Amino acid sequence: MNQWFETSLTAEQFGTALLQTFNMVSISFVLGSILGTALGVLLLLTRQGGVWPKPMLYNLLNIIINILRSLPFIILLICILPVASLIIHTSIGTKAMIIPLIIFVSPYIARLIENSLLSVPAGIIEAAQSMGATNFQIIRYFILPEAMPSILLALTTALIGLIDATAMSGTVGGGGIGDLAVNYGYQRFDYVIMIATVIVLILIVQIIQTLGNWLAAKAKKN
Repeated sequence: MNQWFETSLTAEQFGTALLQTFNMVSISFVLGSILGTALGVLLLLTRQGGVWPKPMLYNLLNIIINILRSLPFIILLICILPVASLIIHTSIGTKAMIIPLIIFVSPYIARLIENSLLSVPAGIIEAAQSMGATNFQIIRYFILPEAMPSILLALTTALIGLIDATAMSGTVGGGGIGDLAVNYGYQRFDYVIMIATVIVLILIVQIIQTLGNWLAAKAKKN
């Protein structure tokens, strides 16, 4: 029974893994959100019936996003890592995971943002157009504020999915919590680490979801 309570991992190593996960998630989420939001807005503008219809551009973006979203992250990771190694000269560690994570989360966010923006009533857009608002003004001052609660919930969902992806990146030497779970927990049969990583991930997800729900509710009231 003592083997269940013994571990070869130090508190410093666990803290380092948490920091690595935070770095991967924060950088890729910020950059992925910027790119994904831009793509989502562009999808809204260029779709048939949008305020700036461009069917060819919309279809091209739609196909690319669908292709990227159809790939499981582990396959996408393996395909993108050689490209990442050319850019940052390494295919392991947290830095190497940033590019695959951005490519993974950006189309996911783009589709979520598009769906959130589509939930805005057509009457709001028509009212903005009747006042002579430009396309930028329609997006900035009418559509985005109206869709903000839905957008916040969408970004919360994307962030949780990104955390799942960072855990999976540990299988290919990406570092972070996933690396602990695989290399220390699973391969060394270290049950303490396996249980600890599960508990930490559950707590992180619960905190993020609670915060996301609170921000969305606050935005809805405003």
